[in-house]
Amino acid sequence: MALNVFDNDEYRPPVWKSYLYQLQQEAPHPRRVTCTCAVDNRPKYYGREYHGMISREEADQLLSVAEGSYLIRESQRQPGTYTLALRFGNQTRNFRLYYDGKHFVGEKRFESIHDLVTDGLITLYIETKAAEYIAKMTINPIYEHIGYTTLNREPALKKHMPVLSKDVPEGKEPPAEEGTLEERLTSLVRRATLKENDRTPKYEKVHNFKVHTFRGPHWCEYCANFMWGLIAQGVKCADCGLNVHKQCSKMVPNDCKPDLKHVKKVYSCDLTTLVKAHNAKRPMVVDMCIREIESRGLKSEGLYRISGFSDLIEDVKLAFDRDGEKADISVNVYEDINIITGALKLYFRDLPIPVITYDAYPRFIEAAKLTDPDERLEALHEALKLLPPAHCETLRYLMAHLKRVTQNEKDNLMNAENLGIVFGPTLMRAPDLDAMTALNDIRYQRQVVESLIKNEDILF
Repeated sequence: MALNVFDNDEYRPPVWKSYLYQLQQEAPHPRRVTCTCAVDNRPKYYGREYHGMISREEADQLLSVAEGSYLIRESQRQPGTYTLALRFGNQTRNFRLYYDGKHFVGEKRFESIHDLVTDGLITLYIETKAAEYIAKMTINPIYEHIGYTTLNREPALKKHMPVLSKDVPEGKEPPAEEGTLEERLTSLVRRATLKENDRTPKYEKVHNFKVHTFRGPHWCEYCANFMWGLIAQGVKCADCGLNVHKQCSKMVPNDCKPDLKHVKKVYSCDLTTLVKAHNAKRPMVVDMCIREIESRGLKSEGLYRISGFSDLIEDVKLAFDRDGEKADISVNVYEDINIITGALKLYFRDLPIPVITYDAYPRFIEAAKLTDPDERLEALHEALKLLPPAHCETLRYLMAHLKRVTQNEKDNLMNAENLGIVFGPTLMRAPDLDAMTALNDIRYQRQVVESLIKNEDILF
């Protein structure tokens, strides 16, 4: 295994492991066994590899010519269903074959039978040859050496870019890479070089992994092993771009640091994802709207109760999505303060996970049902502990603002009860409850927000 030596205080690039890549190169190639005679009722999505209703024994005989040979037959036991017969390991393996616009035998969908067989042979070969290796590949990950544990150090990162180095045996050339080294290591370089702002809370965030098809050879950024297969070789975090095996994704810590290039909008974006992407304590929408409202709108009658013109509220939303913190929401552009309050309420309504999360929702409702004031406060205090840090900080900031709104009740006519009616359904939504239960919860939602406003200085 090749190693690169750096000074003790410098970032050490990962050493990519090529063993699984080499196995993929050695895997049997697909060999289609074609049917030489006419076959009645052949499905239009199968080609000459379809042999009609033949027995397992006949299929076995036809496939005995070579490893990787395959054909499709109609099941004799269940007419109308189809079987992919594949030669691997000197025996014929049979798989129920499905088609819904794409071909599949498991989770992966393929455009062609040839691609399905190619991927299947790679998977069978690697999982047969390297079963023990795969089972242990998460034991000694590189992730902890390149992840956020390195962020608070002061190495000379600018002097060196990571060097790709694989354990390629003598006499073998390393595999060709798709794109430049810098492009392929983008998320790793970000993780090793991003500096934390000491004033910004280190919010925990789960990675948003999605199954992904990688073009060209790719290595797992958790275990440093090759990601094998033709398609859907692993998963990619939609927020920070981290690429890992599906099985490795279960081991990755909840330390996603979103990259702005992956966060395409402000509204409808997960709250924690947004604040981590912008390295902020709270969403900029909340900060900017509240600053604007407090600078010129605290005495406005019916503040938050009166709706602004919906088309202009949508304009504010588009401005934040397009320009982020550079969005202009000043009086020069939006004279009516109700447009700004409407945009703030819309932001909270559009959150995929409400400020008061679905997980914490029942505890807040239970707290609101308590009649003893001291018990209710204690229950609310405990419920707040269930919120993710970014949600709790946003709620604290909003409640402090709404408290200031109530202090101007003489002019704006908005007390804590009125604001609770407005913000209850905005900040908390019932998680999959039936319509009647959700309707009954509305009064408790109001009471939760009302109590949070009145006791903001005690609870937060």
